[in-house]
Amino acid sequence: MGVWWWSIFLAAILFFHDFCASEIAPNYSFMQNATSAPSVSYYDYIIVGGGTAGCPLAATLSQNSSVLLLERGGSPYGNPNITSLSSFGAALSDLSPTSPSQRFISEDGVINARARVLGGGSCLNAGFYTRAPPDYVRDVGWNGPLVNESYEWVEEVVTFEPPMRQWQSAVRDGLLEAGVLPNNGFTYDHLYGTKIGGTIFDQKGQRHTAADLLEYANPTGLTVLLHASVHKILFRHKGKIRPLAHGVIFRDAKGAKHRAYLKNGPKNEIIISSGALGSPQLLMLSGVGPAEHLKAHNITVVLDQPLVGQGMSDNPMNAIFVPSPLPVEVSLIQVVGITHFGSYIEAASGENFAGGSSPPRDYGMFSPKIGQLSTVPPKQRTQEAIDKAVEYMNQLDDTAFRGGFILEKVMGPVSTGHLELRNRNPNENPSVTFNYFKELQDLSRCVQGIQTIEKIIDSKAFSKFRYNFMSLPTLLNMTASGPINLLPKHSNASTSLEQYCKDTVMTIWHYHGGCQVGKVVDQDYKVLGVDALRVIDGSTFNYSPGTNPQATVMMLGRYMGVKILSERLAK
Repeated sequence: MGVWWWSIFLAAILFFHDFCASEIAPNYSFMQNATSAPSVSYYDYIIVGGGTAGCPLAATLSQNSSVLLLERGGSPYGNPNITSLSSFGAALSDLSPTSPSQRFISEDGVINARARVLGGGSCLNAGFYTRAPPDYVRDVGWNGPLVNESYEWVEEVVTFEPPMRQWQSAVRDGLLEAGVLPNNGFTYDHLYGTKIGGTIFDQKGQRHTAADLLEYANPTGLTVLLHASVHKILFRHKGKIRPLAHGVIFRDAKGAKHRAYLKNGPKNEIIISSGALGSPQLLMLSGVGPAEHLKAHNITVVLDQPLVGQGMSDNPMNAIFVPSPLPVEVSLIQVVGITHFGSYIEAASGENFAGGSSPPRDYGMFSPKIGQLSTVPPKQRTQEAIDKAVEYMNQLDDTAFRGGFILEKVMGPVSTGHLELRNRNPNENPSVTFNYFKELQDLSRCVQGIQTIEKIIDSKAFSKFRYNFMSLPTLLNMTASGPINLLPKHSNASTSLEQYCKDTVMTIWHYHGGCQVGKVVDQDYKVLGVDALRVIDGSTFNYSPGTNPQATVMMLGRYMGVKILSERLAK
Protein backbone atom coordinates (compact mmCIF):
# COMPACT_ATOMS: atom_id res chain seq x y z
CA MET A 1 0.00 0.00 0.00
CA GLY A 2 1.51 3.36 -1.06
CA VAL A 3 2.16 6.10 1.43
CA TRP A 4 -0.25 8.44 -0.37
CA TRP A 5 -3.03 5.86 -0.29
CA TRP A 6 -2.40 5.20 3.39
CA SER A 7 -2.56 8.94 4.12
CA ILE A 8 -5.91 9.20 2.34
CA PHE A 9 -7.16 6.18 4.28
CA LEU A 10 -6.13 7.71 7.61
CA ALA A 11 -7.69 11.04 6.65
CA ALA A 12 -10.94 9.25 5.84
CA ILE A 13 -10.92 7.49 9.21
CA LEU A 14 -10.34 10.79 11.03
CA PHE A 15 -13.08 12.47 9.02
CA PHE A 16 -15.47 9.65 9.88
CA HIS A 17 -14.61 9.97 13.58
CA ASP A 18 -15.07 13.75 13.47
CA PHE A 19 -18.37 13.30 11.65
CA CYS A 20 -19.60 10.80 14.25
CA ALA A 21 -18.44 13.16 17.00
CA SER A 22 -20.22 16.14 15.49
CA GLU A 23 -23.42 17.65 16.74
CA ILE A 24 -25.39 15.65 14.15
CA ALA A 25 -27.47 13.08 15.98
CA PRO A 26 -26.53 9.48 15.17
CA ASN A 27 -29.06 7.41 13.29
CA TYR A 28 -29.63 4.68 15.83
CA SER A 29 -31.97 2.24 14.11
CA PHE A 30 -32.46 0.40 17.38
CA MET A 31 -33.80 3.45 19.27
CA GLN A 32 -37.56 4.08 19.43
CA ASN A 33 -40.27 5.47 21.62
CA ALA A 34 -41.75 2.98 24.06
CA THR A 35 -45.24 3.65 22.64
CA SER A 36 -44.21 1.54 19.65
CA ALA A 37 -43.17 -1.43 21.81
CA PRO A 38 -45.21 -4.65 21.81
CA SER A 39 -47.25 -5.42 24.89
CA VAL A 40 -45.08 -8.50 25.54
CA SER A 41 -41.50 -9.14 24.43
CA TYR A 42 -38.56 -11.45 25.23
CA TYR A 43 -34.80 -10.83 25.50
CA ASP A 44 -31.59 -12.37 26.83
CA TYR A 45 -30.86 -9.26 28.91
CA ILE A 46 -33.11 -6.47 30.14
CA ILE A 47 -31.27 -3.35 31.33
CA VAL A 48 -33.25 -0.83 33.36
CA GLY A 49 -31.68 2.60 32.90
CA GLY A 50 -29.92 3.97 29.83
CA GLY A 51 -27.50 6.15 31.77
CA THR A 52 -23.77 6.45 32.26
CA ALA A 53 -23.39 2.74 33.01
CA GLY A 54 -26.40 1.37 31.12
CA CYS A 55 -25.37 2.60 27.65
CA PRO A 56 -21.88 1.03 27.55
CA LEU A 57 -23.26 -2.11 29.19
CA ALA A 58 -26.00 -2.46 26.56
CA ALA A 59 -23.60 -1.76 23.68
CA THR A 60 -21.27 -4.50 24.91
CA LEU A 61 -23.88 -7.17 25.66
CA SER A 62 -25.55 -6.60 22.27
CA GLN A 63 -22.50 -8.08 20.54
CA ASN A 64 -23.59 -11.61 21.37
CA SER A 65 -27.09 -11.38 22.88
CA SER A 66 -30.49 -9.80 22.49
CA VAL A 67 -30.69 -6.77 24.77
CA LEU A 68 -33.53 -4.47 25.79
CA LEU A 69 -32.46 -1.11 27.23
CA LEU A 70 -35.25 0.78 28.99
CA GLU A 71 -34.75 4.51 29.53
CA ARG A 72 -37.34 6.62 31.35
CA GLY A 73 -36.20 9.82 29.62
CA GLY A 74 -35.78 10.91 26.03
CA SER A 75 -32.91 11.34 23.59
CA PRO A 76 -30.12 13.86 24.24
CA TYR A 77 -29.57 14.46 20.54
CA GLY A 78 -30.82 17.69 19.05
CA ASN A 79 -31.19 19.35 22.46
CA PRO A 80 -28.73 22.29 22.61
CA ASN A 81 -29.28 22.60 26.38
CA ILE A 82 -27.49 19.26 26.64
CA THR A 83 -25.04 19.30 23.77
CA SER A 84 -23.61 22.84 24.03
CA LEU A 85 -21.10 23.91 26.68
CA SER A 86 -22.37 27.49 26.41
CA SER A 87 -25.78 26.28 27.62
CA PHE A 88 -24.46 24.38 30.62
CA GLY A 89 -27.02 24.34 33.39
CA ALA A 90 -30.05 25.09 31.22
CA ALA A 91 -31.26 21.52 31.53
CA LEU A 92 -30.64 21.57 35.29
CA SER A 93 -32.87 24.63 35.64
CA ASP A 94 -35.71 23.08 33.61
CA LEU A 95 -38.31 21.89 36.12
CA SER A 96 -40.84 20.62 33.57
CA PRO A 97 -42.02 16.97 33.70
CA THR A 98 -40.16 16.25 30.46
CA SER A 99 -36.87 17.83 31.52
CA PRO A 100 -33.73 15.68 31.14
CA SER A 101 -33.02 16.64 34.76
CA GLN A 102 -35.29 15.77 37.66
CA ARG A 103 -34.73 17.98 40.69
CA PHE A 104 -34.77 16.54 44.19
CA ILE A 105 -34.03 18.04 47.57
CA SER A 106 -32.40 15.85 50.17
CA GLU A 107 -33.70 15.84 53.72
CA ASP A 108 -30.55 17.84 54.52
CA GLY A 109 -32.00 20.71 52.47
CA VAL A 110 -29.43 20.66 49.65
CA ILE A 111 -30.96 21.01 46.18
CA ASN A 112 -29.80 18.28 43.80
CA ALA A 113 -30.61 16.65 40.46
CA ARG A 114 -30.94 13.20 38.91
CA ALA A 115 -30.78 12.47 35.20
CA ARG A 116 -33.83 11.57 33.11
CA VAL A 117 -32.31 11.15 29.65
CA LEU A 118 -30.44 8.61 27.53
CA GLY A 119 -26.81 9.02 28.57
CA GLY A 120 -27.71 9.81 32.17
CA GLY A 121 -25.59 12.20 34.19
CA SER A 122 -23.05 12.54 31.37
CA CYS A 123 -25.71 14.70 29.66
CA LEU A 124 -25.89 17.14 32.58
CA ASN A 125 -22.49 17.31 34.26
CA ALA A 126 -19.58 19.72 33.95
CA GLY A 127 -17.74 17.32 31.67
CA PHE A 128 -14.60 16.51 33.69
CA TYR A 129 -13.15 13.09 32.86
CA THR A 130 -10.63 11.34 35.07
CA ARG A 131 -9.98 7.74 36.05
CA ALA A 132 -10.13 6.13 39.47
CA PRO A 133 -6.85 5.73 41.39
CA PRO A 134 -5.09 2.33 41.19
CA ASP A 135 -5.74 1.61 44.88
CA TYR A 136 -9.49 2.04 44.26
CA VAL A 137 -9.32 -0.55 41.48
CA ARG A 138 -7.34 -2.88 43.73
CA ASP A 139 -9.62 -2.41 46.75
CA VAL A 140 -12.81 -3.29 44.84
CA GLY A 141 -11.16 -6.34 43.27
CA TRP A 142 -11.38 -5.36 39.61
CA ASN A 143 -9.08 -6.86 36.98
CA GLY A 144 -6.51 -4.13 36.25
CA PRO A 145 -5.79 -4.86 32.56
CA LEU A 146 -9.50 -5.16 31.75
CA VAL A 147 -10.17 -1.91 33.63
CA ASN A 148 -7.56 -0.11 31.49
CA GLU A 149 -8.95 -1.63 28.29
CA SER A 150 -12.44 -0.56 29.30
CA TYR A 151 -11.37 3.02 30.03
CA GLU A 152 -9.66 3.17 26.63
CA TRP A 153 -12.79 1.82 24.94
CA VAL A 154 -14.74 4.74 26.44
CA GLU A 155 -12.07 7.32 25.68
CA GLU A 156 -11.98 6.48 21.97
CA VAL A 157 -15.44 8.01 21.63
CA VAL A 158 -16.16 10.62 24.31
CA THR A 159 -13.00 12.30 25.66
CA PHE A 160 -10.83 15.27 24.67
CA GLU A 161 -8.01 17.43 26.03
CA PRO A 162 -9.41 20.80 27.17
CA PRO A 163 -7.98 24.11 25.93
CA MET A 164 -6.03 25.77 28.74
CA ARG A 165 -6.52 29.53 28.84
CA GLN A 166 -5.40 32.25 31.26
CA TRP A 167 -7.73 31.85 34.25
CA GLN A 168 -7.58 28.05 34.45
CA SER A 169 -3.79 28.26 33.97
CA ALA A 170 -3.59 30.71 36.87
CA VAL A 171 -5.56 28.32 39.09
CA ARG A 172 -3.21 25.49 38.09
CA ASP A 173 -0.11 27.54 38.86
CA GLY A 174 -1.68 28.80 42.08
CA LEU A 175 -2.25 25.21 43.18
CA LEU A 176 1.42 24.47 42.58
CA GLU A 177 2.46 27.54 44.61
CA ALA A 178 0.09 26.37 47.35
CA GLY A 179 2.06 23.13 47.58
CA VAL A 180 -0.29 20.76 45.74
CA LEU A 181 2.60 19.05 43.98
CA PRO A 182 3.84 17.78 41.61
CA ASN A 183 2.64 19.21 38.29
CA ASN A 184 1.29 16.14 36.48
CA GLY A 185 0.31 17.97 33.31
CA PHE A 186 -2.55 16.60 31.19
CA THR A 187 -3.54 13.09 32.18
CA TYR A 188 -6.58 10.91 32.73
CA ASP A 189 -4.79 9.20 35.63
CA HIS A 190 -5.51 9.96 39.27
CA LEU A 191 -2.25 11.27 40.70
CA TYR A 192 -1.52 13.29 43.83
CA GLY A 193 -0.65 16.85 42.90
CA THR A 194 -2.08 19.17 40.26
CA LYS A 195 -3.24 18.04 36.85
CA ILE A 196 -5.31 18.93 33.81
CA GLY A 197 -7.99 16.32 33.28
CA GLY A 198 -9.96 15.25 30.25
CA THR A 199 -13.32 16.58 29.18
CA ILE A 200 -16.30 15.22 27.28
CA PHE A 201 -16.67 18.60 25.52
CA ASP A 202 -14.88 18.71 22.19
CA GLN A 203 -12.96 21.66 20.73
CA LYS A 204 -16.21 23.11 19.37
CA GLY A 205 -17.80 23.05 22.83
CA GLN A 206 -20.08 20.11 21.96
CA ARG A 207 -20.82 17.53 24.64
CA HIS A 208 -20.27 13.82 24.05
CA THR A 209 -22.14 11.49 26.36
CA ALA A 210 -22.48 7.87 27.35
CA ALA A 211 -25.23 7.64 24.72
CA ASP A 212 -22.51 8.06 22.08
CA LEU A 213 -21.07 4.73 23.24
CA LEU A 214 -24.10 3.05 21.67
CA GLU A 215 -22.33 3.50 18.34
CA TYR A 216 -20.38 0.40 19.42
CA ALA A 217 -23.61 -1.62 19.60
CA ASN A 218 -24.66 -4.45 17.32
CA PRO A 219 -27.86 -2.92 15.90
CA THR A 220 -29.43 -6.34 15.39
CA GLY A 221 -28.89 -7.24 19.04
CA LEU A 222 -30.16 -4.11 20.76
CA THR A 223 -33.52 -2.44 21.31
CA VAL A 224 -33.56 0.94 23.10
CA LEU A 225 -36.95 2.17 24.30
CA LEU A 226 -37.25 5.83 25.35
CA HIS A 227 -39.83 7.20 27.78
CA ALA A 228 -40.14 3.71 29.26
CA SER A 229 -40.74 3.92 33.00
CA VAL A 230 -40.14 0.62 34.79
CA HIS A 231 -42.57 0.09 37.65
CA LYS A 232 -41.60 -3.33 38.88
CA ILE A 233 -39.28 -6.30 38.49
CA LEU A 234 -41.17 -9.58 38.32
CA PHE A 235 -40.01 -12.57 40.37
CA ARG A 236 -40.92 -16.22 40.57
CA HIS A 237 -39.57 -18.84 42.95
CA LYS A 238 -37.00 -21.27 41.63
CA GLY A 239 -37.56 -24.55 43.41
CA LYS A 240 -39.21 -22.54 46.24
CA ILE A 241 -35.76 -21.55 47.51
CA ARG A 242 -34.61 -18.28 45.93
CA PRO A 243 -36.66 -15.70 44.05
CA LEU A 244 -35.80 -15.59 40.34
CA ALA A 245 -36.08 -12.32 38.40
CA HIS A 246 -37.72 -13.09 35.06
CA GLY A 247 -39.32 -9.90 33.73
CA VAL A 248 -40.28 -6.25 34.17
CA ILE A 249 -43.40 -4.15 33.88
CA PHE A 250 -42.97 -0.74 32.26
CA ARG A 251 -45.26 2.00 31.02
CA ASP A 252 -44.82 4.23 28.00
CA ALA A 253 -45.44 7.97 27.72
CA LYS A 254 -49.16 7.39 27.16
CA GLY A 255 -49.44 5.22 30.27
CA ALA A 256 -49.86 1.93 28.42
CA LYS A 257 -48.48 -1.10 30.26
CA HIS A 258 -45.88 -3.38 28.68
CA ARG A 259 -44.19 -6.53 29.90
CA ALA A 260 -40.72 -7.68 28.94
CA TYR A 261 -39.51 -11.13 29.93
CA LEU A 262 -36.22 -12.99 29.88
CA LYS A 263 -35.95 -15.77 27.34
CA ASN A 264 -35.40 -19.21 28.79
CA GLY A 265 -31.71 -19.63 29.48
CA PRO A 266 -29.50 -20.13 32.54
CA LYS A 267 -27.39 -17.01 31.90
CA ASN A 268 -30.12 -14.53 31.02
CA GLU A 269 -30.48 -11.65 33.47
CA ILE A 270 -32.15 -8.40 34.40
CA ILE A 271 -29.66 -5.63 35.20
CA ILE A 272 -30.61 -2.46 37.05
CA SER A 273 -28.56 0.61 36.06
CA SER A 274 -30.88 3.33 37.31
CA GLY A 275 -28.44 5.29 39.44
CA ALA A 276 -27.94 5.88 43.13
CA LEU A 277 -31.55 6.95 43.65
CA GLY A 278 -33.29 4.87 41.02
CA SER A 279 -31.71 1.47 41.65
CA PRO A 280 -32.49 1.12 45.38
CA GLN A 281 -35.90 2.69 44.70
CA LEU A 282 -36.73 0.07 42.06
CA LEU A 283 -35.51 -2.79 44.25
CA MET A 284 -37.84 -1.63 47.01
CA LEU A 285 -40.78 -1.15 44.64
CA SER A 286 -40.18 -4.71 43.47
CA GLY A 287 -40.22 -6.15 46.98
CA VAL A 288 -36.50 -6.33 47.76
CA GLY A 289 -35.67 -4.15 50.74
CA PRO A 290 -36.39 -3.59 54.47
CA ALA A 291 -39.51 -5.68 55.13
CA GLU A 292 -41.25 -3.33 57.54
CA HIS A 293 -40.69 -0.34 55.28
CA LEU A 294 -42.09 -2.23 52.28
CA LYS A 295 -45.12 -3.40 54.23
CA ALA A 296 -45.82 0.18 55.27
CA HIS A 297 -46.22 0.95 51.56
CA ASN A 298 -48.32 -2.19 50.90
CA ILE A 299 -45.55 -3.77 48.85
CA THR A 300 -45.35 -7.56 48.88
CA VAL A 301 -42.00 -8.60 50.35
CA VAL A 302 -39.98 -10.79 48.00
CA LEU A 303 -36.80 -10.60 50.08
CA ASP A 304 -36.19 -8.86 53.40
CA GLN A 305 -33.00 -6.96 52.63
CA PRO A 306 -32.52 -4.19 55.24
CA LEU A 307 -29.36 -2.78 53.59
CA VAL A 308 -31.09 -1.64 50.40
CA GLY A 309 -31.04 2.16 50.52
CA GLN A 310 -28.34 2.34 53.19
CA GLY A 311 -24.89 3.90 52.83
CA MET A 312 -26.07 6.92 50.81
CA SER A 313 -23.36 9.56 50.38
CA ASP A 314 -22.92 12.81 48.49
CA ASN A 315 -19.55 14.51 48.23
CA PRO A 316 -20.08 17.93 49.87
CA MET A 317 -18.86 20.88 47.83
CA ASN A 318 -18.08 24.42 48.99
CA ALA A 319 -16.89 27.28 46.83
CA ILE A 320 -15.55 30.82 47.03
CA PHE A 321 -16.35 33.47 44.44
CA VAL A 322 -13.30 35.48 43.41
CA PRO A 323 -14.12 38.75 41.56
CA SER A 324 -11.59 39.57 38.86
CA PRO A 325 -10.40 43.01 37.72
CA LEU A 326 -9.81 41.42 34.29
CA PRO A 327 -12.19 39.57 31.98
CA VAL A 328 -11.87 35.79 32.24
CA GLU A 329 -12.64 32.96 29.85
CA VAL A 330 -15.69 30.76 30.05
CA SER A 331 -14.63 27.45 31.56
CA LEU A 332 -16.03 24.51 33.44
CA ILE A 333 -13.83 22.07 35.35
CA GLN A 334 -10.40 21.58 33.72
CA VAL A 335 -7.80 21.60 36.49
CA VAL A 336 -7.86 19.62 39.71
CA GLY A 337 -5.65 19.64 42.77
CA ILE A 338 -5.57 16.20 44.40
CA THR A 339 -4.46 16.72 47.99
CA HIS A 340 -3.12 14.24 50.52
CA PHE A 341 -5.58 15.43 53.19
CA GLY A 342 -8.69 14.30 51.26
CA SER A 343 -10.03 17.34 49.44
CA TYR A 344 -10.12 18.05 45.71
CA ILE A 345 -9.69 21.62 44.44
CA GLU A 346 -11.32 22.65 41.14
CA ALA A 347 -12.56 25.83 39.46
CA ALA A 348 -14.99 27.32 36.93
CA SER A 349 -15.00 30.80 35.45
CA GLY A 350 -16.73 33.34 33.25
CA GLU A 351 -20.36 33.13 32.24
CA ASN A 352 -20.58 29.51 33.35
CA PHE A 353 -20.20 30.34 37.02
CA ALA A 354 -23.36 32.42 37.13
CA GLY A 355 -25.11 32.02 33.87
CA GLY A 356 -24.55 34.65 31.23
CA SER A 357 -23.24 38.13 30.57
CA SER A 358 -26.66 39.76 30.68
CA PRO A 359 -30.02 39.10 32.34
CA PRO A 360 -31.60 36.67 32.71
CA ARG A 361 -28.59 34.92 34.27
CA ASP A 362 -30.10 31.51 34.76
CA TYR A 363 -27.88 28.62 33.89
CA GLY A 364 -24.38 28.78 35.31
CA MET A 365 -22.67 26.09 37.34
CA PHE A 366 -23.13 28.15 40.51
CA SER A 367 -26.45 29.76 39.70
CA PRO A 368 -29.31 29.63 42.22
CA LYS A 369 -31.55 28.94 39.21
CA ILE A 370 -30.20 25.38 39.13
CA GLY A 371 -30.36 25.07 42.91
CA GLN A 372 -26.77 26.03 43.71
CA LEU A 373 -27.84 28.49 46.37
CA SER A 374 -25.75 29.08 49.48
CA THR A 375 -26.67 32.61 50.46
CA VAL A 376 -28.77 30.88 53.10
CA PRO A 377 -28.12 27.63 55.00
CA PRO A 378 -29.49 24.39 53.48
CA LYS A 379 -32.80 24.18 55.37
CA GLN A 380 -33.66 27.74 54.30
CA ARG A 381 -33.25 27.18 50.54
CA THR A 382 -36.89 27.54 49.66
CA GLN A 383 -38.27 28.46 46.26
CA GLU A 384 -38.86 31.95 47.63
CA ALA A 385 -35.18 32.21 48.55
CA ILE A 386 -34.20 31.01 45.08
CA ASP A 387 -36.49 33.54 43.41
CA LYS A 388 -35.04 36.37 45.51
CA ALA A 389 -31.48 35.33 44.67
CA VAL A 390 -32.26 35.18 40.94
CA GLU A 391 -34.01 38.56 41.05
CA TYR A 392 -31.05 40.12 42.87
CA MET A 393 -28.60 38.54 40.46
CA ASN A 394 -30.42 39.93 37.44
CA GLN A 395 -30.19 43.46 38.83
CA LEU A 396 -26.41 43.44 39.05
CA ASP A 397 -24.07 45.02 36.55
CA ASP A 398 -22.12 42.68 34.29
CA THR A 399 -18.87 43.55 36.04
CA ALA A 400 -20.17 41.84 39.18
CA PHE A 401 -19.99 38.54 37.30
CA ARG A 402 -16.41 38.98 36.14
CA GLY A 403 -14.43 36.29 37.90
CA GLY A 404 -14.94 32.70 38.89
CA PHE A 405 -15.33 30.16 41.63
CA ILE A 406 -12.66 28.01 43.20
CA LEU A 407 -14.22 25.03 44.91
CA GLU A 408 -13.21 22.24 47.19
CA LYS A 409 -15.03 18.97 47.57
CA VAL A 410 -14.52 16.31 50.19
CA MET A 411 -13.19 12.96 49.05
CA GLY A 412 -15.23 10.05 50.35
CA PRO A 413 -17.06 11.24 52.39
CA VAL A 414 -17.11 9.39 55.72
CA SER A 415 -20.62 10.68 56.54
CA THR A 416 -23.43 8.51 55.18
CA GLY A 417 -27.21 8.46 55.19
CA HIS A 418 -30.10 6.46 53.80
CA LEU A 419 -32.90 6.34 51.23
CA GLU A 420 -36.58 5.52 51.74
CA LEU A 421 -39.68 5.39 49.59
CA ARG A 422 -42.18 8.23 49.77
CA ASN A 423 -44.76 6.33 47.75
CA ARG A 424 -45.08 3.61 45.11
CA ASN A 425 -44.72 5.91 42.10
CA PRO A 426 -41.38 5.18 40.36
CA ASN A 427 -41.50 8.56 38.61
CA GLU A 428 -41.39 10.47 41.89
CA ASN A 429 -38.30 10.99 44.00
CA PRO A 430 -37.64 8.86 47.05
CA SER A 431 -36.60 10.48 50.32
CA VAL A 432 -32.83 10.63 50.74
CA THR A 433 -30.61 11.87 53.57
CA PHE A 434 -26.86 12.35 53.09
CA ASN A 435 -25.90 13.72 56.54
CA TYR A 436 -23.35 16.23 55.24
CA PHE A 437 -20.49 16.83 57.73
CA LYS A 438 -22.00 14.52 60.33
CA GLU A 439 -18.51 13.09 60.78
CA LEU A 440 -15.86 15.57 61.92
CA GLN A 441 -13.31 14.13 59.50
CA ASP A 442 -15.34 15.48 56.57
CA LEU A 443 -15.59 18.90 58.19
CA SER A 444 -11.83 18.97 58.77
CA ARG A 445 -11.20 18.16 55.10
CA CYS A 446 -13.49 21.00 54.05
CA VAL A 447 -11.64 23.49 56.27
CA GLN A 448 -8.28 22.39 54.87
CA GLY A 449 -9.70 22.72 51.38
CA ILE A 450 -10.84 26.31 52.03
CA GLN A 451 -7.42 27.12 53.48
CA THR A 452 -5.80 25.76 50.30
CA ILE A 453 -8.09 27.96 48.19
CA GLU A 454 -6.87 30.95 50.22
CA LYS A 455 -3.29 30.08 49.27
CA ILE A 456 -4.28 29.92 45.60
CA ILE A 457 -5.99 33.31 45.77
CA ASP A 458 -2.95 34.81 47.48
CA SER A 459 -0.46 33.24 45.05
CA LYS A 460 1.67 35.24 42.65
CA ALA A 461 0.33 33.19 39.74
CA PHE A 462 -3.24 34.25 40.49
CA SER A 463 -2.46 37.87 41.38
CA LYS A 464 -3.82 39.52 38.23
CA PHE A 465 -7.21 37.85 38.71
CA ARG A 466 -7.86 39.19 42.21
CA TYR A 467 -8.37 42.51 43.93
CA ASN A 468 -5.55 43.04 46.43
CA PHE A 469 -7.85 44.56 49.04
CA MET A 470 -10.02 41.42 49.17
CA SER A 471 -8.66 38.98 51.75
CA LEU A 472 -10.19 35.58 52.34
CA PRO A 473 -12.37 36.87 55.23
CA THR A 474 -13.61 39.60 52.89
CA LEU A 475 -14.47 37.08 50.21
CA LEU A 476 -16.16 34.81 52.72
CA ASN A 477 -18.23 37.52 54.35
CA MET A 478 -19.18 39.83 51.53
CA THR A 479 -22.92 39.95 51.10
CA ALA A 480 -23.39 42.61 48.44
CA SER A 481 -20.22 42.91 46.36
CA GLY A 482 -20.52 39.51 44.69
CA PRO A 483 -23.50 38.13 42.82
CA ILE A 484 -24.20 34.75 44.37
CA ASN A 485 -22.94 32.05 46.70
CA LEU A 486 -22.18 34.51 49.48
CA LEU A 487 -21.81 33.67 53.12
CA PRO A 488 -25.05 33.78 55.14
CA LYS A 489 -25.19 36.53 57.75
CA HIS A 490 -24.72 35.54 61.36
CA SER A 491 -25.12 37.47 64.57
CA ASN A 492 -21.46 36.98 65.44
CA ALA A 493 -18.94 39.26 63.75
CA SER A 494 -16.84 36.50 62.28
CA THR A 495 -17.83 33.06 61.13
CA SER A 496 -15.55 30.05 61.50
CA LEU A 497 -14.54 28.02 58.48
CA GLU A 498 -16.37 25.08 60.03
CA GLN A 499 -19.57 27.13 60.07
CA TYR A 500 -18.89 28.34 56.54
CA CYS A 501 -18.64 24.72 55.35
CA LYS A 502 -21.93 23.80 56.99
CA ASP A 503 -23.82 26.90 55.83
CA THR A 504 -22.67 27.03 52.22
CA VAL A 505 -22.56 23.32 51.40
CA MET A 506 -23.76 22.44 47.92
CA THR A 507 -23.69 19.33 45.77
CA ILE A 508 -21.28 18.44 43.00
CA TRP A 509 -23.77 15.73 41.91
CA HIS A 510 -21.55 12.80 42.90
CA TYR A 511 -23.98 10.99 45.19
CA HIS A 512 -23.67 7.23 45.42
CA GLY A 513 -24.57 4.18 47.53
CA GLY A 514 -27.80 2.38 48.28
CA CYS A 515 -26.87 -0.97 46.69
CA GLN A 516 -23.32 -1.39 47.88
CA VAL A 517 -20.99 -4.30 47.13
CA GLY A 518 -20.85 -6.76 50.01
CA LYS A 519 -24.14 -5.48 51.42
CA VAL A 520 -26.75 -5.60 48.63
CA VAL A 521 -24.74 -7.07 45.74
CA ASP A 522 -21.76 -9.43 45.59
CA GLN A 523 -18.40 -8.85 43.88
CA ASP A 524 -20.02 -9.67 40.52
CA TYR A 525 -22.82 -7.16 41.21
CA LYS A 526 -25.41 -9.93 41.59
CA VAL A 527 -28.15 -9.04 44.07
CA LEU A 528 -27.70 -11.14 47.19
CA GLY A 529 -30.53 -13.56 47.92
CA VAL A 530 -32.14 -13.60 44.45
CA ASP A 531 -31.19 -15.02 41.06
CA ALA A 532 -30.85 -13.48 37.58
CA LEU A 533 -30.62 -9.91 38.89
CA ARG A 534 -27.66 -7.51 39.07
CA VAL A 535 -27.12 -3.84 39.84
CA ILE A 536 -24.38 -2.12 37.85
CA ASP A 537 -24.01 1.63 38.48
CA GLY A 538 -22.87 4.18 41.08
CA SER A 539 -25.31 2.88 43.68
CA THR A 540 -22.85 0.04 44.28
CA PHE A 541 -19.97 2.37 45.24
CA ASN A 542 -18.80 2.65 48.83
CA TYR A 543 -17.15 5.95 47.91
CA SER A 544 -16.95 7.95 44.71
CA PRO A 545 -14.03 6.90 42.46
CA GLY A 546 -11.41 9.53 41.77
CA THR A 547 -12.17 13.22 41.64
CA ASN A 548 -15.16 12.74 39.31
CA PRO A 549 -17.01 9.43 38.86
CA GLN A 550 -18.35 9.52 35.30
CA ALA A 551 -15.27 7.93 33.70
CA THR A 552 -15.39 5.01 36.10
CA VAL A 553 -19.16 4.54 35.79
CA MET A 554 -18.84 4.32 31.99
CA MET A 555 -15.84 2.03 32.39
CA LEU A 556 -17.82 -0.20 34.76
CA GLY A 557 -20.60 -0.64 32.20
CA ARG A 558 -18.10 -1.80 29.60
CA TYR A 559 -16.06 -3.84 32.12
CA MET A 560 -19.03 -5.82 33.41
CA GLY A 561 -20.44 -6.26 29.91
CA VAL A 562 -17.20 -7.94 28.86
CA LYS A 563 -17.16 -10.13 31.98
CA ILE A 564 -20.79 -11.17 31.58
CA LEU A 565 -20.31 -12.04 27.90
CA SER A 566 -17.16 -14.00 28.74
CA GLU A 567 -19.09 -16.03 31.31
CA ARG A 568 -21.88 -16.60 28.81
CA LEU A 569 -19.56 -17.80 26.05
CA ALA A 570 -17.64 -20.02 28.48
CA LYS A 571 -20.84 -21.95 29.14
